[in-house]
Amino acid sequence: MDTLLLDTQTWDLAVDAIGNIAVATVPYARAQDAASNIRTFAGEPYYDTTLGVPYWEQVLGKAPPISLMKSLWNSAALEVPGVVGARTFIDSWEDRTVTGQVQVTDDAGAIAAAGFTTT
Repeated sequence: MDTLLLDTQTWDLAVDAIGNIAVATVPYARAQDAASNIRTFAGEPYYDTTLGVPYWEQVLGKAPPISLMKSLWNSAALEVPGVVGARTFIDSWEDRTVTGQVQVTDDAGAIAAAGFTTT
């Protein structure tokens, strides 16, 4: 499924060459959706409060091990329809900001990656 393309720096809508709202297509769309899920707090989506990462309960103020963070992020990525495999990587961890990448494998075997930042 396609999704609206987000600017990788601002995580806001992007426009295409003629000024229309840009659209991301599969397989990148699934990787971007996985990165969005990683940035989502558990209970935040009002339409399905089971989605998201339990940042309040298990992360913030707790100094969790990196293995727990990656496990939570991989689980969030696997919530995206069509994603059958996920791996996360941390690029930097400064103060309270973590920057990384999620690599997903979809049900057609395509692999795509998208960056994410959590604060």
